Amino acid sequence: MALQLMPGVSDQPVELIPVFRDGPVRDGAVIWQPGGNLPVGLRADVVLALWGVTPGPEKILDDNARLGSAAVRLADILGSACIIHCSSQAVYRPVSNPLSEDLHPDPQNDYGRAKLHMEQVIAAMSSASGPRSVCLRIGNVAGAESLFAAGRAGGQIRLDRFDDGQGPLRSYIAPGDLARVLATLCHVTPDSLPDVLNVAAPAPTTMEALARAMGWEVIWCDAPDTAVQRVVLDTTRLQAICPLPPQSAEAAWIARDVKAGGWDR
Repeated sequence: MALQLMPGVSDQPVELIPVFRDGPVRDGAVIWQPGGNLPVGLRADVVLALWGVTPGPEKILDDNARLGSAAVRLADILGSACIIHCSSQAVYRPVSNPLSEDLHPDPQNDYGRAKLHMEQVIAAMSSASGPRSVCLRIGNVAGAESLFAAGRAGGQIRLDRFDDGQGPLRSYIAPGDLARVLATLCHVTPDSLPDVLNVAAPAPTTMEALARAMGWEVIWCDAPDTAVQRVVLDTTRLQAICPLPPQSAEAAWIARDVKAGGWDR
């Protein structure tokens, strides 16, 4: 399976070798779990460690660090030059100013603390002679977070309304744009990549506009004193590596991509 790269990045697509923990699997995929045996001779230039544990009943968030370290060991076995890990914007304290990678991490919940611990474990495993690890601090992936879970469940979205009469503003990225970012990073010289990289569209999106673009009813509630209206990632670094167009932050663009991929169902 291949991901088409953004124009100008490379003339070659990325060949993907999907890894499943158990079967059945599609052609060309590999069944593997940490500690298991890989097919003899298997090699990969880049490991995309897209696995992780998200909050939920009986979920063990500390497994994020275990999975991150397993990805590093897998890359060593495969002779990979780079590992791309999925971290989260949850490693930051939510504040109104744009959140840059230079900020000292200050997670405010167990999920953010688990992702930061994963980043620290990965950093401790890094060596000059080993594969390069890059942790992506990903914003809200449209179709895979709470707004879309609520919309799919009942077609209604409850949003906080703040003193200016507006609702929350967040950093989103469409699934297709996230795929393009990942494909682009696979062709960047590992040594030129930063240790951590914010990933989102180049501008924030209002949750109201996104809900309405999806066709969902918006129900307003007074925002509590603890609510933060604006949580926005600074994507200056990402734009220098993989520039996303301005319209990638538009609600219509994001909603169209989500619906095309079936993430609204």
